[in-house]
Amino acid sequence: MNLDAFEQYPVPRAVASFAVPSILTSLVIVFYNMADTFFVGQTGDPNQIAAVSLATPIFLLMMACGNIFGVGGSSFLSRALGEGKREKVKKISSYCFVSCIATGLLIMVLFLCAMSVILRIAGSSPNTEVFAKEYLSCCAYGAVFVVLSGALGNLIRGEGAAKTAMFGMILGTVINIVLDPIMILCMEMGVKGAAWATVIGNVCSVLFYLGYILFSGRTSLSINPKYFSFKEGIPFGILAIGIPVFLNNVLMSTSNVLMNNFLVRYGDVSIAAMGVAMKANMLVVFLQMGIAMGIQPLVGYCYGAKNHNRLKSVMKFSMICSVIIGFTLTLIYLIFAENIVGIFIQNEEVIKYGEKMLKALMLSSSVIGIMFVFTFSFQAMGKALSSLILSISRQGLIFFPVLVLGNVLFGLNGVIFAQPIADLACLILSVFMFIQLNNQWKKDF
Repeated sequence: MNLDAFEQYPVPRAVASFAVPSILTSLVIVFYNMADTFFVGQTGDPNQIAAVSLATPIFLLMMACGNIFGVGGSSFLSRALGEGKREKVKKISSYCFVSCIATGLLIMVLFLCAMSVILRIAGSSPNTEVFAKEYLSCCAYGAVFVVLSGALGNLIRGEGAAKTAMFGMILGTVINIVLDPIMILCMEMGVKGAAWATVIGNVCSVLFYLGYILFSGRTSLSINPKYFSFKEGIPFGILAIGIPVFLNNVLMSTSNVLMNNFLVRYGDVSIAAMGVAMKANMLVVFLQMGIAMGIQPLVGYCYGAKNHNRLKSVMKFSMICSVIIGFTLTLIYLIFAENIVGIFIQNEEVIKYGEKMLKALMLSSSVIGIMFVFTFSFQAMGKALSSLILSISRQGLIFFPVLVLGNVLFGLNGVIFAQPIADLACLILSVFMFIQLNNQWKKDF
């Protein structure tokens, strides 16, 4: 652990020490997600691209389960570190590790037993169901590793070892990207090859993280079951933040499923185009999210130590960085949208729809990072209600009505513009919520 980064570094240096590894990790996640779409796209089959797009939100549910314990545990243990409670960190991490294994096994059984029902709900058509089933069945067998990979990376980052968390993610992603062309194209496995490459990448990340925890001697984390405990408010401390994060991920997947159900009315090509546009847009979103996720341990530590001035300085500097990155990438994307979509698949109809969808998604991208900083900071501070409200609004309470109303009033255009409208509305909401929190601090201190 590097306590100087928590306490002594100037704010820009402290933010950089946490955010840069997180940004690089986010880049890795972007390439990790883009790789499957890109190499499956080289088959030239829009149905396989559409199948990956349909399967992605369902696969994200597996990762969401890891975030319950990864993000919830990370927030809790960073506050425990700020309070000087090192022994409690072992109990938190052990609880998360055991819970992840149990959750992964449950997901595997559920997915394998109810695959057809899940895909029908997701909006699959006869043209895409076989491919989507192949992809998700393979992922289900690796569910334990998918859940553990995200959770362990977050826990390690939560105690300040951001570079180690980054290296583990990079390892899994590089292996995934290397295996993708081999298994998808050379071995002619198609979407099944993409899924197995993803699972193998997650297995390698988990092994790296376990090696660090067990043998490095530089961590307070533990996976020893003897530290597993329901005492000291550990389950509540983790779940109070983890559940809102999980709901956000569930709603994100649900919103994608709902959107796919609307898009399928306009043909499988529209699903493929939106899948490509959303994958391309991930670069902008995840870079800004990487900054917000990166400062989370720093915010949690400052909050636990009651250093609110440093906490607000960290948030302010992070927002400035997010806006600069968002504005720059938005400009690039708007100019080269057609070329960016064309990287994934050489299909004129998909490119035509995808260019329009990508430009629409970019409307909120220059400022959406501000909302991410607020959201992840609320999580770090243990503000469960604030985190929950923002989580269910961006992909639920605000997005769903906008999507439904947009489809009724404007057809396909209404579906395409629903997400940026919801993003901007949630940004305004997050600003008002932080103003209230700041006013409360002024009264208390």
